[in-house]
Amino acid sequence: IMPQAESYEFNILFPLGRSIIQIEPVWLRLRTHTYTSSSKTHLDAFYLTFEQAIRHRGFDGIIVTGAPVEEIPFEEVTYWEEFTEILDYARDHVASTLGICWGGLALAKYKGIEKVQYPKKLFGVYQLRNLDRTHRITGDLDDVFWCPQSRHSGIPDAVLEERATAGEFRLLAHSPETGYVIFESSDGRFIMHLGHAEYRTRRLIDEYQRDA
Repeated sequence: IMPQAESYEFNILFPLGRSIIQIEPVWLRLRTHTYTSSSKTHLDAFYLTFEQAIRHRGFDGIIVTGAPVEEIPFEEVTYWEEFTEILDYARDHVASTLGICWGGLALAKYKGIEKVQYPKKLFGVYQLRNLDRTHRITGDLDDVFWCPQSRHSGIPDAVLEERATAGEFRLLAHSPETGYVIFESSDGRFIMHLGHAEYRTRRLIDEYQRDA
């Protein structure tokens, strides 16, 4: 659901290609979403609906990209019902689901946590503190690392800290400017990354020029 799918796909494929595990990506499209910034020919050729894809295979993991709908309440997003049906399946049948930016906020919403909208867009590259050097996600990162941010919304620290104290979430990366950026459900099935670690340098520049 990231705009300009043709140019965004490499942002996902490049880090996956560095894995020592052979990964077969399957591109999914939402049947209830009208794609206006991506080529219909490209989507028809390379993307499947979830119903089409699941008939022939299972998934080891799902990645939910960002989407330019942060300023819209989740329930008013036209494809929200279809999206939550996919998450229902993922909760029971997929080992790990990663949400990036809006995708991360959407996973948090699915787990009962509401986003808050910022008065000004959080945009740029920010320094984050690694909160768990033993974790399978953050274990190979430095104590302090940099990560692009491009979002209008986030989750208050106090809300996530309360849920973490209750044993529902693990908090993995934070900075005072961004709040918690990486966190996961306690069962490890839903990983939320509110930044854009996958972005190439040019993508952030393009977004700046688009917004300007």
